[in-house]
Amino acid sequence: MQTRSVAVANEKGGVGKTVTVINLGAALSRMGRKVLIVDMDPQANATKGVGIETDEEVPSVYDLVGPDGKLSAAETVLSTRWPGLDIIPSHVDLSGAEVELADVEGRENRLKEALADIEAQYDVILLDTPPSLSLLTVNVFTYARYVLVPCQTHPYAFGALGELFETIAAVKEHINPDIEVVGILPTFFDARTRVSQRVLQALQETPRYRPLLFDTTVRANTTIAESADVGKPVVFYRTSSFGAQDYNNAAGELLQRMGG
Repeated sequence: MQTRSVAVANEKGGVGKTVTVINLGAALSRMGRKVLIVDMDPQANATKGVGIETDEEVPSVYDLVGPDGKLSAAETVLSTRWPGLDIIPSHVDLSGAEVELADVEGRENRLKEALADIEAQYDVILLDTPPSLSLLTVNVFTYARYVLVPCQTHPYAFGALGELFETIAAVKEHINPDIEVVGILPTFFDARTRVSQRVLQALQETPRYRPLLFDTTVRANTTIAESADVGKPVVFYRTSSFGAQDYNNAAGELLQRMGG
């Protein structure tokens, strides 16, 4: 299988972006795929979500895209405790990269150039992004072939989709002509609430979004939050939970959409 690079992105925070990265990565590794998570969010929640704590001594993505760029990608990859699932961890230092790279030529290509050496070792590379449009997000979009958009079934999250799609269109026109949205994944869906039902219906009925909407809907499930708290993807933490079922289904659908 050719390497598939997937940015998981939404400029609205709290939509389930990071748990989607963690659990899709875990589900894909269970399916026999070799997966690399690249944590491009300075909050490092994806890193913590696979049970890894970082400090100044642990190499991170900052060592790849920061102004010194002193390490190769291979030197920053860490194995998780689950076979087939690796991560390049994040670090709070990454929050300063925006300012530090302001005058660096080709700054939007830092990640793309850094990952070129190792991408062939993986079937899928999942990239977590900050919940805002920044130089870090642009680096991810410059590199990624696909964008997966988690959308909380809430009016604010639905309303933010238009801005994200405009950003991706601009990147496609000016920087990365190959990038495309592979799908929209509804998250935090609660069939008991009219708000969730209305937003899901709006996604199903909006011509721009309807063809991209995953059949899988990630249901609101406290087990997902519990698993993140203990640093273990839900597909390993409680395999029979709704969260595990939904992310296993979403992983299968993602592979299908990418032709892999």
